[in-house]
Formats: sequence, C-alpha cells, structure tokens
Amino acid sequence: MARLQIPIETTTLGNGLRVVVAPDAAAPVVTVGVYYNIGFRLEPRGRSGFAHLFEHMMFQGSANAGKMMHIKLINSSGGVLNGSTHYDVTNYFEAVPSNALERVLWLEADRMRALKVDEENLRNQRDVVKEEVRVNVLNQPYGGFPWLDLPPVAYRNWHNAHNFYGDFADLDAATLDDVQAFFKTYYAPSNAVLLILGDVQPEEGFALAERYFQDIPSGPPPKPADVSEPPQTEEHRGVVEEKFGTLPALAVGYHAPQRRTPDWHAAAMLDQALHGGRAGRVYRRLVLEKQVAVDTSGGIHYPMGDIFDYNGPTQMVTRILHKPEFSADQTLAVFDEAVGELQQQGISVEELEQVKVKFRSDYYSQLEGGRGGYMPRYGLMHCLACFALFDRDPQLVNTILEGFLEVTPAQVQAAAQKYLVPRNRAIVIRRPVAKGAAR
Repeated sequence: MARLQIPIETTTLGNGLRVVVAPDAAAPVVTVGVYYNIGFRLEPRGRSGFAHLFEHMMFQGSANAGKMMHIKLINSSGGVLNGSTHYDVTNYFEAVPSNALERVLWLEADRMRALKVDEENLRNQRDVVKEEVRVNVLNQPYGGFPWLDLPPVAYRNWHNAHNFYGDFADLDAATLDDVQAFFKTYYAPSNAVLLILGDVQPEEGFALAERYFQDIPSGPPPKPADVSEPPQTEEHRGVVEEKFGTLPALAVGYHAPQRRTPDWHAAAMLDQALHGGRAGRVYRRLVLEKQVAVDTSGGIHYPMGDIFDYNGPTQMVTRILHKPEFSADQTLAVFDEAVGELQQQGISVEELEQVKVKFRSDYYSQLEGGRGGYMPRYGLMHCLACFALFDRDPQLVNTILEGFLEVTPAQVQAAAQKYLVPRNRAIVIRRPVAKGAAR
C-alpha cells in the first residue's frame, strides 16, 4: 500500500507553542485550530467541570476583543467557528477565507494572552453550563448514556470516573481566583498546539504565528494528572434509571489496550469486526438474527471520540437498546455469544481483509471530512493535533495506518481472548421508570 503523503511542516516557538502547518491550495480557505492539553479527565480534583466551563469562557472576550467580538469578526469574514471539550484536549477552531487568516490568529493570540476572566463572565457561563446539563442530560431520553454513566462504574481513579460535566457543587464553589489560576496553568502556549491548514504556505504560517504568539509568556508546566488505573479483577455493574425513554438499554465497556502498542492495533480490528455498522457482528447477532435489540452501536472510546483522540485509559464500548421482553441478562447472553464466537473460532483472513479495507476507508474519510458539514479539514486538523500533543509527532498522520494493516487473524483472536473477558469489563443497565414505559 502506498503511504500517505500529506505535506506537513512543524516548528516550536520560543515560548513552547507547537505550530503545525498543512498547506493545501485546492480552495482559498484556511482552517485554524488551537488545541490545549486540558480535557475532562485532566482537570484537578475539586475543579470538576472546569475544562468544559472554559470552553464557554473562551468566547466571552479578551483584552482587545470585547464580548462576542471574536464570533462577530469571524462571521463577518465569511467564516465559521466553534470549540469542544474532549477527554484529553479542549479545542477552538475557525474556517475562513484565506485572506482573513491574520485576523483569526490575532484573535486566538489575544485570548490566549489575556482572556477576560471576571465575576460577570464566570457567573453567566457557570449558569449556562448548568442549564446545558439540565437540557442535554437530565431532561433528555438516555441523556449521558453511556458516556456519563459508564465511567464511574468502570474506573477507580477519580480523574477517569468523575462527572465530566462537573458537579454543580464544584462549579458553584469556584472563585474568580480559582478560574484565573486554571487559565494561567492550562491555557499557556507551552500547553498548546496551533494548527493552520489549507491555503497557506508554511513559511507564511510560521511567520504569522511568531508575530502574534511569540511574546505570550510560556508559564509553568502543569502538574501531570495521574490517570492510571489499578488492574481490574472482577466485573463491575451499575444500574441507572431512565426517566423518559421507554426501552431498556445496556452498555458494556471493556478496558482497551494502551495506545500505539501491538495489542492496540489488534483491538482496533477486533472493534471493527464487532461494531462495523450493520455489518458488524454485534448488530448482526442482536438485531438481525436473534432480534433481542432494536439498535446497537459502539467502538473504542465510543461515543466521545475514536481510537486516535485519547491519551490514557479508555474502553471498547457497546451500547444496546433492547426489547423489553428480554431482560438485561438475556440480552447480555446474546452479546456474549457474538464475542465468544470470535474468541473460540477467530476471524477468517477474508473477513479481516474486509475489516481492514473498512478501517482504512474510514480513516481516509476522517482526514478528508469536516465537522457537521461546516468545518473543512476538521478531521485532519484533529488527528494532527492529537498526534502532536500525545505523541510529539504530527507526521504520524501519514504512517499510523501501517500497524493496523499488518494485524493477523491470530492477533485479533488473541486480543479477544485477552481483553473481552468479564473481569475486564463494566456493565451499566439503564432501566425505564417513565409512566407508560414498556414492561
């Protein structure tokens, strides 16, 4: 297979800011991203929800751009923008006509240097976050399932197990000093990577990055969060009430291998065989053949991301919405049949080849794809950022496929036997309690 040859140039400024430029003159558009190495599980104990709170705070104005001015200037340039919080990163990104690149970099540098962190913004955004939790989680059918329900059952380390939206008590207790200290610690250039993709030459991108970001103080390095987990020796189970949905649900999560190891490559092929859409073994067995479920989905690091955008413990998760005439244990038994078949009989060369083709195709689509149909090059930007922050090597985007495509059937079977065992998993049962729920 011919290796990808996406052009990438990198440099590091004197203050520690890593800069990655990927030129592509196909259209007069540039995509800019700033990724900070702070996410849900890296926030300090007692500061739960701060990572997500800052995703909101970063749009509330800076020293030279007032409240909402960042958004207005991007939109008036014909661009779009957004931000998001993940397990290990928080990102901010814009896509604009290439003649507006300098404006975007000025805006990003201004809020990295001097975000407006005051009592009014803190109070307003704290209320916004709490309302977001009420709307998107507490008052939604299957809200937070399984991404908020599974971690406290699966993990023993607070960093991995706590409520990522944040306990309201922690958010309410946050003082202005707490928030300012969080910003100075985690939003320093030495804890970030700047990405510029599209209609720009590397030398231009580097020059502009130096012009606007070079004089921002690097700040002290944050104390690394210890996200390690003790070995699991028995199956963990939990039950959650479903207040609005009428169908019972089940989530099964197996601890996945460490990233960039041979087992990680094999587990990815195993994951694809099990969760590869309607062709995956889980969907086939539970929905089409046994008809105990109405829908299944899953994957490594599902539903918060994919196999490339985490840097610590994660799980291979299966989400099952099943028929009420089948109990959770009956549904789980059918799921175990699909897993057991792989463990006992393995995977054929032909099926593995199909799995690899699908994995490679999905990777290419990810690199070529946008975000929600509006953010060009988002997939490539996201991969480059994660490889830069977690692996110190954005060039991996061109070579990472090789380890996956070399996996053998024996390695897939061995991974199934090693990782997909009850003592390595957590199960969350979501039981409907709504009036009129199916019994």
